[in-house]
Amino acid sequence: MIQIGLVGYGYWGPNLARAAAESDAFALAMVADMSPAALERARRRHPTTRLVTDWRDLVADPRIDAVVIATPVGSHFEIALAALRAGKHVLVEKPMTDSPMTASILVEEAARRSRVLMVDHTFVYTGAVQAIGDLIASGRIGDIYYYDSTRINLGLFQRDVSVIWDLAVHDFAIMDHLLKARPVAISASGACFVPNSPENMAYLSVFFEDGAMAHLNVSWLAPVKVRQTMIGGSQRMIVYDDMQTSEKVKIYDRGVSLSEGQKQAYEHLISYRIGEMSAPVISSREALFTEMDEFARCIQTGAAPVTDGACGLRVVEMLATATRSMALRGQPLELRMERLAS
Repeated sequence: MIQIGLVGYGYWGPNLARAAAESDAFALAMVADMSPAALERARRRHPTTRLVTDWRDLVADPRIDAVVIATPVGSHFEIALAALRAGKHVLVEKPMTDSPMTASILVEEAARRSRVLMVDHTFVYTGAVQAIGDLIASGRIGDIYYYDSTRINLGLFQRDVSVIWDLAVHDFAIMDHLLKARPVAISASGACFVPNSPENMAYLSVFFEDGAMAHLNVSWLAPVKVRQTMIGGSQRMIVYDDMQTSEKVKIYDRGVSLSEGQKQAYEHLISYRIGEMSAPVISSREALFTEMDEFARCIQTGAAPVTDGACGLRVVEMLATATRSMALRGQPLELRMERLAS
C-alpha cells in the first residue's frame, strides 16, 4: 500500500485523511499539525496513525511515499517543494501556491524528479462536472458560448486570501477542465466590507481565445448559499445546481438560430428553439474518493493526473491576474502579460 503523510488537520485536512484512510490503495501513516487540539482529533479518528507537530519530520520519514498538504496557501510552496525534493509524490490543497512563479517551480521540480504533483481541485472529480464534461466532449452542447456562475454564501471569512482565491478558484479549475479554449484576459472588480480582511465579494469576467466568455459572481456576504452554473452552447444549454439533492445537471434543448441561408441576424430572421429538458444520471460517489483513486493510479502508472501541476499553474495564473485586475478597479488584463510578469 502507498503510505500517505498528511500535513494539516484543520478545516479540510480531516476530509482528506478520511478519504485516504478508507482507500484500498493508501494507508494513512502519519499526520502533522502544530495544534495539539488538532492532533487529538486526529488521534481519536485514526488511532493507529503516527502524529507529529513538525511537518519536516513527516517529509523526512523514508516510509512515507506521498504527502498530502492541507495547510494555508502561503505555506503550500515550502512544504510541497521539500516533499518533492525528498522524493515524495504530492497532492496539495487548492490553490496550488500563492503565485505563478512558485507554482511553476513546483511543476518543474516534479517533472525533474518524475514525481506526481496533483492539485485538490475537488469539483473536477464530482459526478456532476464529469457528466458535463462528457456532454461537451460528445458534441451535444455544440460550441460553448458562455459560462455563468454564482458561488455565494454567508462566510466562511478568510484572513489570508480574498474571496477570489477561496471561491472563484473552483470555477477556474472547472473551466480549465471543461473548456478546450484557453482564457486570454480577465477583468475583476471586488470590495471589502469587513474591516481588516481581504475582498469578500467580487465579479469577474473571463475572455477566451475562441470568443467565449465567462462571468463569475463570488461572495461571502450573501444571505443564502447559491452554487449555480449555466453553460450556453450553440446546440443546448446546461444548468448545474450543486445545491440540489437530485437532478443537479439539467440539459435544455433551447436556443436561437438564423433562418437558412441568411447572413445577417435581423430580428425577424431569428427563430427560437424551445425543446425538452433532460437530466442525466450522475454518479453519487463522493468526489474525494474519485480523486484519491486518481492519485493512486498516477503514482502506480506514472500518468499525469487530471488536475496535475500544469492545471494548478494555469489556475494560479488566472487567480493572480484577477487579483491584479481587481486592484486596478476592473481593468482587463491579458494572461500572457501575467506570465511574463511572473
